[in-house]
Amino acid sequence: MKRRLLLATLLTTTAGARFARAADGFPYGDSLVFKAYRNGSEIGHHSLRFSEQGGLRHVSTSIDLAVRMLGLTFYKFTYRCQESWSGDLLQSLDAETEDDGKKYVVRASRAGDSLSVEHSGPDTVAKASTGDQQGSQQGGVVRETIPGTTLPSTHWNIAQVRQSGVLNTEYGKIMNFQVVDAGRQTIKTSTGTLAATRYDYTGEINMSQWFDDRSRWVKSTFVAPDSSTIEYVLQE
Repeated sequence: MKRRLLLATLLTTTAGARFARAADGFPYGDSLVFKAYRNGSEIGHHSLRFSEQGGLRHVSTSIDLAVRMLGLTFYKFTYRCQESWSGDLLQSLDAETEDDGKKYVVRASRAGDSLSVEHSGPDTVAKASTGDQQGSQQGGVVRETIPGTTLPSTHWNIAQVRQSGVLNTEYGKIMNFQVVDAGRQTIKTSTGTLAATRYDYTGEINMSQWFDDRSRWVKSTFVAPDSSTIEYVLQE
């Protein structure tokens, strides 16, 4: 189980990216929590916290996953990320990932109309994510400049479904994809059901994601590299 279990994440560079807001404002409350299941067995959680301070919106993400068999841990994944937003634009991001013992760091900060991104990890290469980006490497850290409208792959922002790529906040690369509106469905949560719209991603990201009528992220499914099925179930 050395291969990456968690989705290679969500989404980026189209101008005009914006927060999805319900009619009465930002669609989320203080928190959003999912339980993660692998082939029907619980393996951990993915939680988000939302707050406002100093005119900025702050989003904190915490992921803890572990696959265990016969009392032994065969795979472990942890992720922590802090985002700060001013209106529609990401101002800063600080993410740390440990993927089965491999550690990755991604940091981003606003620089005018662009985002300055630094990323490092055991397989970091001195190469920009896309040909039209500026990239350099010093001391194992790759530094790049990407468009300031780029969205991070932290899942909660429905604006990602209108994009064609995002900054992967685990590994620091731009990931490209296509999104198809797969129609309305009823999904199960921990307490009942919700009506939601399904979006299917293909390309460098392959997964399905559901957003409800308030524009909240309410479910995800994807197939892991070991062919197991991962499902996120909303806790509410």
